[in-house]
Amino acid sequence: MAVEDLIIFLIVLALRLVVPLAIFRFPLPAIIAALVLDAADQTIFQQTTEIDLEKLNYQGYDKALDIYYLAIAYISMFRNWRSLDAINVGTALWYYRLAGVALFELTQTRVLLIIFPNTFEYFFIFMAAVRLRYDSLRFSFRQVAAAAAAIWVFVKLPQEYWIHVAQLDTTDFIKERLFGVDPADGWGTAFGNRPLVLVTILVVFGILGWLITRLLRSAPAPDHALSFDADELPQPPPIASDEPREWHEGLIEKVTLLGLISIIFVQALLGESESAGQVAFRVALIVIGNAALTQFMLSRRGPWQSIGGAFAATVVLNSLLLGLFQVLFTTDGEDTPVRTAFLLLVLSLILTLFDHFRPPWRRRERAEALAAGG
Repeated sequence: MAVEDLIIFLIVLALRLVVPLAIFRFPLPAIIAALVLDAADQTIFQQTTEIDLEKLNYQGYDKALDIYYLAIAYISMFRNWRSLDAINVGTALWYYRLAGVALFELTQTRVLLIIFPNTFEYFFIFMAAVRLRYDSLRFSFRQVAAAAAAIWVFVKLPQEYWIHVAQLDTTDFIKERLFGVDPADGWGTAFGNRPLVLVTILVVFGILGWLITRLLRSAPAPDHALSFDADELPQPPPIASDEPREWHEGLIEKVTLLGLISIIFVQALLGESESAGQVAFRVALIVIGNAALTQFMLSRRGPWQSIGGAFAATVVLNSLLLGLFQVLFTTDGEDTPVRTAFLLLVLSLILTLFDHFRPPWRRRERAEALAAGG
Protein backbone atom coordinates (compact mmCIF):
# COMPACT_ATOMS: atom_id res chain seq x y z
CA MET A 1 0.00 0.00 0.00
CA ALA A 2 1.39 3.39 -1.02
CA VAL A 3 2.25 5.86 1.74
CA GLU A 4 -0.33 8.37 0.48
CA ASP A 5 -3.02 5.67 0.44
CA LEU A 6 -2.06 4.54 3.94
CA ILE A 7 -2.31 8.11 5.27
CA ILE A 8 -5.79 8.59 3.78
CA PHE A 9 -6.90 5.22 5.12
CA LEU A 10 -5.64 5.96 8.64
CA ILE A 11 -7.27 9.42 8.65
CA VAL A 12 -10.66 8.00 7.66
CA LEU A 13 -10.34 5.14 10.16
CA ALA A 14 -9.35 7.57 12.93
CA LEU A 15 -12.35 9.79 12.12
CA ARG A 16 -14.70 6.81 12.29
CA LEU A 17 -13.30 5.90 15.71
CA VAL A 18 -13.06 9.40 17.21
CA VAL A 19 -16.11 11.25 15.82
CA PRO A 20 -18.65 8.95 17.57
CA LEU A 21 -17.11 9.87 20.94
CA ALA A 22 -18.44 13.40 20.42
CA ILE A 23 -21.98 11.96 20.63
CA PHE A 24 -21.69 12.19 24.43
CA ARG A 25 -21.35 15.99 24.28
CA PHE A 26 -22.93 16.90 20.91
CA PRO A 27 -25.42 14.10 20.21
CA LEU A 28 -27.18 15.31 17.07
CA PRO A 29 -24.31 16.75 14.98
CA ALA A 30 -21.96 13.96 16.03
CA ILE A 31 -24.24 11.06 15.12
CA ILE A 32 -25.09 12.70 11.79
CA ALA A 33 -21.37 13.14 11.14
CA ALA A 34 -20.81 9.44 11.99
CA LEU A 35 -23.65 8.48 9.64
CA VAL A 36 -22.18 10.61 6.81
CA LEU A 37 -18.72 9.12 7.35
CA ASP A 38 -20.23 5.64 7.20
CA ALA A 39 -21.87 6.47 3.86
CA ALA A 40 -18.87 8.25 2.34
CA ASP A 41 -15.79 6.31 3.45
CA GLN A 42 -15.72 3.71 0.67
CA THR A 43 -16.33 6.38 -1.98
CA ILE A 44 -13.40 8.35 -0.55
CA PHE A 45 -11.14 5.30 -0.79
CA GLN A 46 -12.28 4.44 -4.32
CA GLN A 47 -11.81 7.97 -5.66
CA THR A 48 -8.61 9.00 -3.88
CA THR A 49 -6.65 5.78 -3.38
CA GLU A 50 -5.79 2.50 -5.06
CA ILE A 51 -6.54 0.42 -1.97
CA ASP A 52 -8.02 -3.02 -2.65
CA LEU A 53 -10.90 -2.82 -0.18
CA GLU A 54 -11.95 -6.41 -0.82
CA LYS A 55 -8.51 -7.77 -0.03
CA LEU A 56 -8.38 -5.57 3.05
CA ASN A 57 -11.84 -6.86 4.12
CA TYR A 58 -12.92 -3.29 4.75
CA GLN A 59 -16.54 -4.40 4.45
CA GLY A 60 -16.03 -6.32 7.68
CA TYR A 61 -14.45 -3.33 9.39
CA ASP A 62 -17.28 -1.15 8.10
CA LYS A 63 -19.87 -3.39 9.77
CA ALA A 64 -17.90 -3.38 13.01
CA LEU A 65 -17.55 0.40 12.97
CA ASP A 66 -21.30 0.78 12.36
CA ILE A 67 -22.03 -1.22 15.51
CA TYR A 68 -19.34 0.73 17.36
CA TYR A 69 -20.85 4.17 16.80
CA LEU A 70 -24.36 2.91 17.54
CA ALA A 71 -23.08 1.38 20.80
CA ILE A 72 -21.62 4.78 21.71
CA ALA A 73 -25.00 6.39 20.97
CA TYR A 74 -26.74 3.78 23.14
CA ILE A 75 -24.44 4.40 26.11
CA SER A 76 -24.71 8.18 25.70
CA MET A 77 -28.44 7.96 26.48
CA PHE A 78 -27.54 7.23 30.10
CA ARG A 79 -25.40 10.35 30.29
CA ASN A 80 -27.79 12.81 28.69
CA TRP A 81 -31.42 11.69 28.58
CA ARG A 82 -33.82 12.60 31.39
CA SER A 83 -36.73 10.38 30.36
CA LEU A 84 -36.72 6.79 31.60
CA ASP A 85 -39.46 6.03 29.07
CA ALA A 86 -37.29 7.22 26.18
CA ILE A 87 -34.30 5.26 27.49
CA ASN A 88 -36.36 2.08 27.89
CA VAL A 89 -37.70 2.37 24.33
CA GLY A 90 -34.21 3.12 22.99
CA THR A 91 -32.75 0.17 24.90
CA ALA A 92 -35.36 -2.22 23.50
CA LEU A 93 -34.74 -0.99 19.95
CA TRP A 94 -30.95 -1.25 20.37
CA TYR A 95 -30.89 -4.82 21.65
CA TYR A 96 -33.53 -5.91 19.11
CA ARG A 97 -31.36 -4.65 16.26
CA LEU A 98 -28.16 -5.99 17.82
CA ALA A 99 -29.65 -9.49 18.10
CA GLY A 100 -30.85 -9.30 14.51
CA VAL A 101 -27.44 -8.30 13.16
CA ALA A 102 -25.79 -11.12 15.16
CA LEU A 103 -28.28 -13.62 13.69
CA PHE A 104 -27.65 -12.24 10.20
CA GLU A 105 -23.88 -12.56 10.58
CA LEU A 106 -24.29 -16.16 11.70
CA THR A 107 -26.81 -17.18 9.02
CA GLN A 108 -26.35 -14.61 6.19
CA THR A 109 -30.14 -14.53 5.81
CA ARG A 110 -30.83 -11.02 4.48
CA VAL A 111 -34.52 -10.99 5.38
CA LEU A 112 -33.44 -10.82 9.04
CA LEU A 113 -32.33 -7.23 8.43
CA ILE A 114 -35.96 -6.34 7.65
CA ILE A 115 -37.35 -8.29 10.59
CA PHE A 116 -34.79 -6.56 12.84
CA PRO A 117 -34.53 -3.05 11.32
CA ASN A 118 -32.15 -0.41 12.63
CA THR A 119 -34.90 1.72 14.14
CA PHE A 120 -32.68 2.64 17.09
CA GLU A 121 -30.43 4.94 15.04
CA TYR A 122 -33.27 7.08 13.70
CA PHE A 123 -35.08 7.03 17.04
CA PHE A 124 -31.90 8.35 18.66
CA ILE A 125 -31.65 11.09 16.01
CA PHE A 126 -35.33 11.96 16.55
CA MET A 127 -34.92 12.24 20.32
CA ALA A 128 -31.68 14.22 19.94
CA ALA A 129 -33.50 16.67 17.65
CA VAL A 130 -36.45 16.95 20.06
CA ARG A 131 -34.12 17.60 22.98
CA LEU A 132 -32.67 20.66 21.20
CA ARG A 133 -35.74 22.63 22.35
CA TYR A 134 -37.89 20.37 24.52
CA ASP A 135 -37.49 18.53 27.82
CA SER A 136 -38.00 14.83 27.10
CA LEU A 137 -39.78 14.44 30.45
CA ARG A 138 -42.83 16.19 28.98
CA PHE A 139 -43.50 13.20 26.68
CA SER A 140 -45.41 10.15 27.90
CA PHE A 141 -44.38 6.58 27.25
CA ARG A 142 -47.21 6.29 24.70
CA GLN A 143 -45.95 9.30 22.76
CA VAL A 144 -42.36 8.05 22.76
CA ALA A 145 -43.43 4.55 21.70
CA ALA A 146 -45.67 5.99 18.95
CA ALA A 147 -42.72 7.97 17.57
CA ALA A 148 -40.58 4.81 17.55
CA ALA A 149 -43.34 2.84 15.81
CA ALA A 150 -43.76 5.54 13.13
CA ILE A 151 -40.01 5.55 12.46
CA TRP A 152 -40.04 1.74 12.30
CA VAL A 153 -42.94 1.46 9.81
CA PHE A 154 -42.55 4.52 7.62
CA VAL A 155 -38.79 5.05 7.56
CA LYS A 156 -36.75 1.97 8.44
CA LEU A 157 -38.76 -0.88 6.89
CA PRO A 158 -38.73 0.70 3.38
CA GLN A 159 -35.06 1.64 3.77
CA GLU A 160 -34.00 -1.82 4.96
CA TYR A 161 -35.90 -3.45 2.08
CA TRP A 162 -34.32 -1.08 -0.44
CA ILE A 163 -30.77 -1.61 0.81
CA HIS A 164 -30.65 -5.23 2.00
CA VAL A 165 -33.30 -7.13 0.01
CA ALA A 166 -33.79 -5.27 -3.26
CA GLN A 167 -30.10 -4.21 -2.98
CA LEU A 168 -30.69 -1.11 -5.07
CA ASP A 169 -28.25 1.76 -5.37
CA THR A 170 -30.10 5.04 -4.86
CA THR A 171 -27.93 7.05 -7.27
CA ASP A 172 -28.18 4.42 -10.03
CA PHE A 173 -31.94 4.09 -9.50
CA ILE A 174 -32.52 7.86 -9.77
CA LYS A 175 -30.40 8.20 -12.91
CA GLU A 176 -31.81 5.13 -14.69
CA ARG A 177 -35.47 5.13 -13.65
CA LEU A 178 -36.22 8.81 -13.12
CA PHE A 179 -33.91 10.58 -15.57
CA GLY A 180 -33.45 7.79 -18.12
CA VAL A 181 -29.66 7.96 -18.41
CA ASP A 182 -26.78 5.61 -17.73
CA PRO A 183 -25.46 5.53 -14.12
CA ALA A 184 -22.05 6.59 -15.44
CA ASP A 185 -23.48 9.82 -16.89
CA GLY A 186 -23.09 13.05 -14.93
CA TRP A 187 -25.89 14.82 -13.15
CA GLY A 188 -25.89 17.61 -15.73
CA THR A 189 -26.67 15.07 -18.44
CA ALA A 190 -29.39 13.52 -16.27
CA PHE A 191 -31.10 16.84 -15.51
CA GLY A 192 -30.89 17.91 -19.14
CA ASN A 193 -32.45 14.66 -20.33
CA ARG A 194 -35.65 15.07 -18.28
CA PRO A 195 -35.84 18.62 -16.89
CA LEU A 196 -39.52 18.19 -15.99
CA VAL A 197 -38.57 15.44 -13.53
CA LEU A 198 -36.10 17.79 -11.86
CA VAL A 199 -38.77 20.50 -11.59
CA THR A 200 -41.23 17.99 -10.08
CA ILE A 201 -38.67 16.87 -7.49
CA LEU A 202 -37.93 20.47 -6.50
CA VAL A 203 -41.66 21.21 -6.16
CA VAL A 204 -42.18 18.12 -3.96
CA PHE A 205 -39.29 19.12 -1.69
CA GLY A 206 -40.64 22.66 -1.57
CA ILE A 207 -44.05 21.38 -0.43
CA LEU A 208 -42.42 19.16 2.18
CA GLY A 209 -40.38 22.10 3.46
CA TRP A 210 -43.53 24.23 3.70
CA LEU A 211 -45.36 21.49 5.62
CA ILE A 212 -42.46 21.05 8.03
CA THR A 213 -42.33 24.82 8.60
CA ARG A 214 -46.07 24.89 9.35
CA LEU A 215 -45.73 21.99 11.78
CA LEU A 216 -42.84 23.67 13.58
CA ARG A 217 -44.81 26.90 13.92
CA SER A 218 -47.76 25.05 15.44
CA ALA A 219 -45.56 23.14 17.89
CA PRO A 220 -45.76 23.93 21.63
CA ALA A 221 -43.54 26.66 23.04
CA PRO A 222 -39.98 25.36 23.58
CA ASP A 223 -38.80 24.52 27.08
CA HIS A 224 -35.32 25.98 26.72
CA ALA A 225 -32.99 27.78 24.32
CA LEU A 226 -31.65 25.95 21.30
CA SER A 227 -28.33 24.21 21.95
CA PHE A 228 -26.42 21.35 20.34
CA ASP A 229 -24.32 20.95 23.50
CA ALA A 230 -25.81 18.29 25.78
CA ASP A 231 -24.19 19.94 28.80
CA GLU A 232 -26.26 23.09 28.19
CA LEU A 233 -29.56 21.18 28.09
CA PRO A 234 -31.59 20.02 31.14
CA GLN A 235 -29.57 17.32 32.86
CA PRO A 236 -30.82 14.00 34.27
CA PRO A 237 -31.82 14.36 37.93
CA PRO A 238 -29.09 13.51 40.45
CA ILE A 239 -29.03 10.05 41.93
CA ALA A 240 -29.66 10.42 45.66
CA SER A 241 -28.34 7.06 46.74
CA ASP A 242 -25.46 5.88 48.88
CA GLU A 243 -26.08 2.31 47.81
CA PRO A 244 -22.70 0.58 47.38
CA ARG A 245 -21.94 -0.82 43.97
CA GLU A 246 -21.54 -4.60 43.82
CA TRP A 247 -19.09 -6.30 41.49
CA HIS A 248 -21.87 -8.22 39.75
CA GLU A 249 -24.01 -5.12 39.08
CA GLY A 250 -25.18 -5.12 35.47
CA LEU A 251 -23.20 -8.29 34.76
CA ILE A 252 -25.93 -10.01 32.73
CA GLU A 253 -26.48 -6.97 30.55
CA LYS A 254 -22.74 -6.52 30.01
CA VAL A 255 -22.35 -10.16 28.99
CA THR A 256 -25.29 -9.78 26.60
CA LEU A 257 -24.04 -6.48 25.15
CA LEU A 258 -20.41 -7.49 24.70
CA GLY A 259 -21.36 -11.01 23.62
CA LEU A 260 -23.60 -9.84 20.77
CA ILE A 261 -21.13 -7.17 19.68
CA SER A 262 -18.26 -9.67 19.76
CA ILE A 263 -20.19 -12.21 17.69
CA ILE A 264 -20.82 -9.53 15.07
CA PHE A 265 -17.20 -8.35 15.11
CA VAL A 266 -15.73 -11.85 14.91
CA GLN A 267 -18.06 -12.95 12.10
CA ALA A 268 -17.53 -9.73 10.14
CA LEU A 269 -13.75 -9.68 10.52
CA LEU A 270 -12.83 -13.36 10.76
CA GLY A 271 -15.67 -15.16 9.04
CA GLU A 272 -16.62 -18.51 10.56
CA SER A 273 -13.40 -19.00 12.51
CA GLU A 274 -15.21 -19.40 15.82
CA SER A 275 -18.69 -20.49 16.83
CA ALA A 276 -21.08 -18.13 18.56
CA GLY A 277 -20.83 -20.32 21.67
CA GLN A 278 -17.03 -19.99 21.82
CA VAL A 279 -17.21 -16.23 21.41
CA ALA A 280 -19.95 -15.86 24.04
CA PHE A 281 -18.03 -18.03 26.52
CA ARG A 282 -14.82 -16.05 26.18
CA VAL A 283 -16.64 -12.73 26.36
CA ALA A 284 -18.39 -13.86 29.54
CA LEU A 285 -15.02 -14.63 31.13
CA ILE A 286 -13.65 -11.25 30.01
CA VAL A 287 -16.67 -9.38 31.38
CA ILE A 288 -16.44 -11.18 34.73
CA GLY A 289 -12.73 -10.37 34.92
CA ASN A 290 -13.44 -6.73 34.09
CA ALA A 291 -16.22 -6.60 36.70
CA ALA A 292 -13.75 -7.73 39.36
CA LEU A 293 -11.22 -5.14 38.13
CA THR A 294 -13.86 -2.38 38.23
CA GLN A 295 -14.80 -3.27 41.78
CA PHE A 296 -11.13 -3.19 42.79
CA MET A 297 -10.62 0.23 41.17
CA LEU A 298 -13.74 1.68 42.80
CA SER A 299 -12.52 0.63 46.24
CA ARG A 300 -9.10 2.26 45.85
CA ARG A 301 -8.06 5.73 44.81
CA GLY A 302 -5.78 6.11 41.84
CA PRO A 303 -5.46 7.26 38.22
CA TRP A 304 -7.99 4.61 37.18
CA GLN A 305 -10.81 6.64 38.75
CA SER A 306 -11.03 8.67 35.50
CA ILE A 307 -12.48 7.26 32.28
CA GLY A 308 -9.04 7.43 30.64
CA GLY A 309 -7.39 5.57 33.50
CA ALA A 310 -10.16 2.98 33.63
CA PHE A 311 -9.84 2.45 29.85
CA ALA A 312 -6.08 1.92 30.12
CA ALA A 313 -6.53 -0.56 32.98
CA THR A 314 -9.23 -2.40 31.01
CA VAL A 315 -7.01 -2.66 27.94
CA VAL A 316 -4.17 -4.10 30.03
CA LEU A 317 -6.45 -6.67 31.70
CA ASN A 318 -8.10 -7.68 28.43
CA SER A 319 -4.69 -8.03 26.76
CA LEU A 320 -3.64 -10.44 29.51
CA LEU A 321 -6.91 -12.38 29.22
CA LEU A 322 -6.59 -12.53 25.44
CA GLY A 323 -3.04 -13.85 25.74
CA LEU A 324 -4.27 -16.49 28.18
CA PHE A 325 -7.04 -17.54 25.77
CA GLN A 326 -4.55 -17.89 22.93
CA VAL A 327 -2.51 -20.26 25.09
CA LEU A 328 -5.49 -22.31 26.32
CA PHE A 329 -7.56 -22.38 23.13
CA THR A 330 -6.69 -22.98 19.51
CA THR A 331 -8.70 -21.68 16.56
CA ASP A 332 -8.68 -22.20 12.81
CA GLY A 333 -9.14 -18.50 12.09
CA GLU A 334 -6.71 -16.32 10.17
CA ASP A 335 -6.40 -13.73 12.91
CA THR A 336 -3.84 -10.94 12.65
CA PRO A 337 -2.35 -8.52 15.18
CA VAL A 338 -4.24 -5.65 13.50
CA ARG A 339 -7.61 -7.36 13.87
CA THR A 340 -6.79 -8.43 17.41
CA ALA A 341 -5.77 -4.91 18.42
CA PHE A 342 -8.87 -3.43 16.78
CA LEU A 343 -11.22 -5.82 18.60
CA LEU A 344 -9.39 -5.38 21.90
CA LEU A 345 -9.43 -1.58 21.86
CA VAL A 346 -13.01 -1.14 20.63
CA LEU A 347 -14.50 -3.69 23.04
CA SER A 348 -12.48 -2.32 25.96
CA LEU A 349 -13.68 1.20 25.20
CA ILE A 350 -17.34 0.14 24.99
CA LEU A 351 -17.04 -1.77 28.25
CA THR A 352 -15.34 1.15 30.03
CA LEU A 353 -17.97 3.66 28.89
CA PHE A 354 -20.81 1.30 29.80
CA ASP A 355 -19.39 0.80 33.30
CA HIS A 356 -19.08 4.56 33.76
CA PHE A 357 -22.52 5.72 32.58
CA ARG A 358 -24.94 2.81 33.03
CA PRO A 359 -24.81 2.07 36.82
CA PRO A 360 -26.20 5.48 37.92
CA TRP A 361 -29.24 4.99 35.72
CA ARG A 362 -29.77 1.51 37.10
CA ARG A 363 -29.85 3.01 40.60
CA ARG A 364 -32.30 5.67 39.43
CA GLU A 365 -34.58 2.98 37.98
CA ARG A 366 -34.57 1.15 41.30
CA ALA A 367 -35.18 4.38 43.25
CA GLU A 368 -38.15 5.35 41.05
CA ALA A 369 -39.58 1.84 41.26
CA LEU A 370 -39.36 1.95 45.05
CA ALA A 371 -40.94 5.41 45.10
CA ALA A 372 -43.80 4.24 42.89
CA GLY A 373 -44.35 1.17 45.06
CA GLY A 374 -44.23 3.21 48.25
